[in-house]
Amino acid sequence: MTVKAYGARAGDQTLESMNITRRTPGAHDVQIEIAYCGVCHSDIHQVRSEWAGTLYPCVPGHEIVGQVSAVGAHVSNFKPGELVGVGCIVDSCQHCADCDEGLENYCDHMIGTYNSPTPDAPGHTLGGYSEQIVVHERYVLRVRHPAAQLAAVAPLLCAGITTYSPLRHWKVGPGHKVGVAGIGGLGHMGIKLAYAMGAQVVAFTTSESKRKAALALGASEVVVSRNPDEMAAQAMSLDFILNTVAAPHDLDAFFALLKRDGTMALVGAPATPHPSPNVFNLITKRRSLAGSLIGGIPETQEMLDFCAGRGIVADIELIRADEINEAYDRMIRGDVKYRFVMENSTLAGTA
Repeated sequence: MTVKAYGARAGDQTLESMNITRRTPGAHDVQIEIAYCGVCHSDIHQVRSEWAGTLYPCVPGHEIVGQVSAVGAHVSNFKPGELVGVGCIVDSCQHCADCDEGLENYCDHMIGTYNSPTPDAPGHTLGGYSEQIVVHERYVLRVRHPAAQLAAVAPLLCAGITTYSPLRHWKVGPGHKVGVAGIGGLGHMGIKLAYAMGAQVVAFTTSESKRKAALALGASEVVVSRNPDEMAAQAMSLDFILNTVAAPHDLDAFFALLKRDGTMALVGAPATPHPSPNVFNLITKRRSLAGSLIGGIPETQEMLDFCAGRGIVADIELIRADEINEAYDRMIRGDVKYRFVMENSTLAGTA
């Protein structure tokens, strides 16, 4: 089936309207009419070849929500008309230790929602900046939020699970003091989720102007990381730091804020590496530096249900498809609060 999409034909070109082909649903496939797709900063890195290996044409988008329009003959868990989501994963080997544990995100053969090899035309996956997608039922997620919140649910499929997974893995909860570095698409979700889990949240930002907004999201304190006195006041006080910053920065300044045995988990993915940390900031207090990559399918469903039960959604700005290039430029300038979401019905009117 031919559907409308927005994508780039080369790294030095803007995104444009194009026609793409979706496969006919197989026995275990779910066909989804996409209502909304969140716009992730990694979309920009991939489209502009800031990360190696971009395949063109590149149709980004891995924060997908919509309605089931058809199912394969052997699909029993989903029916036409139901609200569903698709995140960053559309396939994996399904038989390795990671897949068996519901950690498909760490499978060596994970297939991303876009820019991964597939037998479908054009030979690599094409993402959610499109009218429709067809996905194996294993990787489709149920959305239990009210339909009126659907647009704001979309970013949960990446920003939500990217922050939820490390908070759950390191067992953040009541009695913990947690730092969230960066108050953007990822960070604002990290604050909401850590607060909902019962932790005391300290937000870190380079911008004084974000102080009031961070408090409204659930932070009990806000630290401007460029202010040495404010940073020093938090020395050795944090059990865990969720670092969402997607630009190279000084990690040592944050290690000093961790208690003994504290952990800082990196989830932001900069285009170039961070400066190397001083190993003595780790070994002298048995601190840990860790990373986390989205989440597996079971945990992503758990996250969606957790958020639905507490009314948690992303703070978004809705855009038309033909506003995507302007949105990319605004994201680079930090001019979004906190996540752009494309209204995919506007694709039909693009040239």
